[in-house]
Amino acid sequence: MNRTLSASLLSLCLLFVFALPLARADDGKVLESREFKSTLLGRNVSYSVYLPAGYESSPTRRYPVVYLLHGMPFAPVDSETDWIQQGSADRLVDAAIASGRLPPMILVMPDARTTWYQNSADGKVRYESMLIEEFIPFIDRTFRTRQQRLFRSAVGLSMGGYGAMMLAMRHPELFSAAAALSPGIRTEEEMIATPDADYERFFAPIYGAGLQGEARLNESWRTHSPLALAKTLPVAQLRNTRWWIDIGDDDFLSQGSDALHTVFRQRQIPHEYRVRDGEHNWTYWRTGLVDALEFVAGSYR
Repeated sequence: MNRTLSASLLSLCLLFVFALPLARADDGKVLESREFKSTLLGRNVSYSVYLPAGYESSPTRRYPVVYLLHGMPFAPVDSETDWIQQGSADRLVDAAIASGRLPPMILVMPDARTTWYQNSADGKVRYESMLIEEFIPFIDRTFRTRQQRLFRSAVGLSMGGYGAMMLAMRHPELFSAAAALSPGIRTEEEMIATPDADYERFFAPIYGAGLQGEARLNESWRTHSPLALAKTLPVAQLRNTRWWIDIGDDDFLSQGSDALHTVFRQRQIPHEYRVRDGEHNWTYWRTGLVDALEFVAGSYR
């Protein structure tokens, strides 16, 4: 190889290297598609984690933890990367932490498939039990979380918004705050009127198969639906958790959020209710994520 050609290749290599985006000191780190072995589910559960800048260089520091829950998947793939790959959560949170808007925090994103983050009606798929009894303790052992209730919260979109509210209502000893973006909450009237094919596809696993009309509002519904729980749980218990609801004015799920807001107001449960211009899509969720995280961080700031 002649000297001129060698010099040209070196120049091209240097140009390529300097064109690459450099990692900044204030960027966090994402661990994608890790696996947790669940005894209760009898399988591995995929999950991703966002660790804030400074996590690795401050080995004694502990951080608040947010369980960031994905929506209903419409393909047979794991969805624990949705908030990173489609929601740009790491980039948004990096910038918010760097600006001082958010405190450094750990985000945990477990894959829930289509479980709605609860146990199935027949008891065969115990996702909620796995999350509470196995996964949260595993996260607290594996990462430097602050393990007190005050520093643990749940945030989610659509199915994950349902999950965030439901989990915080059913397990108030674990979560100090919950924020729901476009939550998949249905009113009683909507559940009764859901076409049979849609009900069997989306709700039969969690509320029971083959149900029609008011039979769908059964014990599983009453003990898991955030709307039903908001009507029946003790007021003092609900007031001990901080609640945030964010729904687009053109979102097809707005009735459930409106109804939950009304119940909270009637029972005098403090909460934040936001209606913004938007639909049920990633544009809406990306623009609402930092606001939701800032709200749950208000528990410990």
